[in-house]
Amino acid sequence: MLDSSKIFPNIPEGLRKPLIAEYNNIVQNYMERRWAPSELSGGKLCEIVYTILDGFAKGVYANAPAKPPNFVDACRRLENNTSVPRSFQILIPRLLPTLYEIRNNRGVGHVGGDVDPNHMDAVAVLSMANWIMSELVRVFHNVDTIDAQKVVDSITERRVPLVWQFGNIKRVLMPNLPFLDQIMLLVSSSATEIKFSDLFAWTEYSHITNFKKLLRQLHKKRFIEYNEKNETILVLPPGSQYIQKKISELKETA
Repeated sequence: MLDSSKIFPNIPEGLRKPLIAEYNNIVQNYMERRWAPSELSGGKLCEIVYTILDGFAKGVYANAPAKPPNFVDACRRLENNTSVPRSFQILIPRLLPTLYEIRNNRGVGHVGGDVDPNHMDAVAVLSMANWIMSELVRVFHNVDTIDAQKVVDSITERRVPLVWQFGNIKRVLMPNLPFLDQIMLLVSSSATEIKFSDLFAWTEYSHITNFKKLLRQLHKKRFIEYNEKNETILVLPPGSQYIQKKISELKETA
């Protein structure tokens, strides 16, 4: 994971670290299928981002996140900052109240027969948080949206349940799982490409030729992108969906 001080060097540590930590909490809870709004932490992220935008406009940052008395009105006042990028003046200030509302007032008081909104709310929270983080990176680094997303992916720690990590060592803690599932758990535990040599070492598989055959099977199913030339592996959306379902099944049988 990249050093946060290199990503947002001008933002004080008291804002920079909570920003990345809260975003990682959202990603992790989504990966673990904890949909409830109270667990998606969108409200905390909103307060941190608001404090950053306010400090950016003023030219002086607060040392720690601050919750304004009236969050919606405070976001509207950000629209008066005409000297900042338009996303900091209009787009993010108008998005933050929506994200804040999902965090605070959804999933409560529903009448019998209503469909539980928590899953679709979680999708919305993750999507908005991802866009906001990418936009912060894009503006602070003056890069395009594709490069900004790559940076956001690189700061995301997906701590997949059942996977233990110490330094550069990872282990699946349920060795009785089918080997393909163990591979998918390990690949899904990283938001960026992993090296073939690392994955092979993590699995402690005995035969490198057969191991490559397993990776080709997963590549053919489009669960992973296996680049044999560069010897890198990256999880693909169908693979993420598969492993999320597998994690859910394991929790139900635990």
